Amino acid sequence: MFDHRIAVGAITFCAAHILLAQNIDFQREIRPILSDNCFQCHGPDGASRQADLRLDRRDSALAALADGTPIVPGKSAESLVYQRISSSDASFRMPPAEAHKTLTPAQIATIKRWIDAGAPWKEHWAFQAPVKPQLPAVKDAAWVRNPIDRFILAKLEQNGLTADAAADRHTLIRRVALDTTGLPPKPAEVEAFLADNSATAYEHMVDR
Repeated sequence: MFDHRIAVGAITFCAAHILLAQNIDFQREIRPILSDNCFQCHGPDGASRQADLRLDRRDSALAALADGTPIVPGKSAESLVYQRISSSDASFRMPPAEAHKTLTPAQIATIKRWIDAGAPWKEHWAFQAPVKPQLPAVKDAAWVRNPIDRFILAKLEQNGLTADAAADRHTLIRRVALDTTGLPPKPAEVEAFLADNSATAYEHMVDR
């Protein structure tokens, strides 16, 4: 017989599990703890690395070792890292006494919460290859002159707004000059821009 209470309980648990993972910022909460307390012996420096364990890279942190797996996503009790940092045995606990580093109860709890939430790992944006986003669909496609315009127009349409009319050339060169130099354009520069009817007049003016 189907017990709806079990199903509801399972759904609630899954939702809480997902929410828990979403609330953890690896870069802000987890990496600083690992960097300050673990990377000296288990970081990128091969000369000082011990036990053939790297905790600065996800693939290494999740790879099984002879004495256990450092991090088992969703299972802190089975994760060697949590076992070592939470141990009451000083000879087993990490960081070791000679490192003169100690994790606080709050830091240990944060590591546990992170592992139990699936150990979500997000590298710093500077180490991520840029990915070209998909251009959003817009209603007034004729207004679009370049890919960036699509993002602007999509947000305007989403909020029921319309774009202002394009600035005239006098206004445009004044805006560019003030933004790039902090000074208004010289009369000769304005005249040169107004007289340039080429398709790249704006680009030339900005470059100059």
